[in-house]
Amino acid sequence: MFCCLRVVRRLCLEKILLQCIIQSRTLSGADVIHALKPFYFAVHPDFFGQHPKERAVNENSLKRLNGYLENLQKPGFHSFKPTQLTFYVREREPNSSNVQESFSTSGFRAVSFTLHTRDLLSTVLDILNSCSLSTEHIQSLSVNSQPHKEAKSTLNRPIKWDKTYYSFTGFKDPEEELDQAQRVETTLTSWLDDNEASAVIKLKKSLPLREELERLKFELSHQLQLSDIRWQRSWGIAHRCSQLHSLGRLVQQRPEVLKNVKGRTLVFTDRSGMSAAGHVMLGTMDVHHHWTKIFERLPNYYKLQERLLFLEDRISQLLGGIQVIYVEELQPLLTLEEYYDTLDSFYNKLLDSRLPFHPQSLRGLQMILESDRYTPSLHEFGHFTIPTVCDPATLQWFIIAKAQEARENLKRREDSVKIHCLGRIHMGDGLW
Repeated sequence: MFCCLRVVRRLCLEKILLQCIIQSRTLSGADVIHALKPFYFAVHPDFFGQHPKERAVNENSLKRLNGYLENLQKPGFHSFKPTQLTFYVREREPNSSNVQESFSTSGFRAVSFTLHTRDLLSTVLDILNSCSLSTEHIQSLSVNSQPHKEAKSTLNRPIKWDKTYYSFTGFKDPEEELDQAQRVETTLTSWLDDNEASAVIKLKKSLPLREELERLKFELSHQLQLSDIRWQRSWGIAHRCSQLHSLGRLVQQRPEVLKNVKGRTLVFTDRSGMSAAGHVMLGTMDVHHHWTKIFERLPNYYKLQERLLFLEDRISQLLGGIQVIYVEELQPLLTLEEYYDTLDSFYNKLLDSRLPFHPQSLRGLQMILESDRYTPSLHEFGHFTIPTVCDPATLQWFIIAKAQEARENLKRREDSVKIHCLGRIHMGDGLW
């Protein structure tokens, strides 16, 4: 009897030791993706095509979650702020063994939670537990070999258990799982081969709707004399057609309010207003009444845009002639009011500091302002990225030190564009 007790005691100690080893190690980026696979299947926006509101919420929350996870993986990053997230989680089907197919498309529930952990493992567990998803697969992950700082040195040595241990205790053998994953791992080529026929069928079915979208876009652009019609998000073709039909009905009902949109670019996005780039934004969740107000307020937006250009010119004069630009592809989507407030705050800071830049000494250089950075940088295209909270003395030193390199980057960029344009021209000549 005592012999049996010793065996049971030894197995319990080994089980506790294994749990300590798992908890004392950190997850890699690949481990996090694998661990959150059930979560991604439950909240991915692609599964909410018929529910645009819930899709938008999940898209925004996923971006913030990915940013939080990326910060956790940055070495030496210690500035963490609690992040509150909300997801719409698809309900699970009770009798399904497949992870992807175990979620229902008919029902979902809202889940809110706050992330405040400082390691990947705890964060992953919090996410899965908050969404009532299984965490059993976490133990089978192939985790990094770096131990926790507080783990004892005796746990640093690699542990390789005998196969009988897994058969007796019921734990999963990591080596066997790794071999199985490698055998069934899907490559890009195999995935394309498996889905080629289905993609061709779906493309053929969507062609009439795609042609309808192009027709609506052309007719509205011509009727309103728009420069372009764009979408901020990758909504489906049917969703885009529905938005253009809504705009077409507004044109028929209130044609007089749309006269001020001539020559502008119209963007369907999450909110209504005018963007920092000067595009007219129509919120997809807004009704015609809100769109009508935006079109009626366009003259006021144009006046604010003139004040914004004047403010950019004043900043340029204070910084030796450097041009302040807004790069739509590289900066977050801001409204005209938000961008004006950013410029105004930065201008007042420069005015108080009175930096001694020689007039026009930096003419030909460019800079963009960003409110989510803390240190200035030089982009490979040649423009400076300046934080709005940057210390004036640091700003002056950085611009002067990097001015020559910025000019070289701009020249290299211009040469690259010229070569590309010449290549396109020669290709066009060859077609005639």
